Amino acid sequence: MSKKRVSGRKAKMKKGPSVRASASLPRELYRSLEAIAKEKKVSVAWVVRDATEKYVVDRWPLFGKSEKGN
Repeated sequence: MSKKRVSGRKAKMKKGPSVRASASLPRELYRSLEAIAKEKKVSVAWVVRDATEKYVVDRWPLFGKSEKGN
């Protein structure tokens, strides 16, 4: 069995089990997320996680830094 290498943001955020969240979005907002995901060649879920993390860090800078280990 081969080990997968985890790097970048995924390695930083891997702090335990994930929690699944569900949210309803306006159709146009979701289409924008799909376009961003396609442009970056990532999933919509990745775009949402990335945006959410940035929002938390901007809103509570000390919280974001301590969670990231900076």
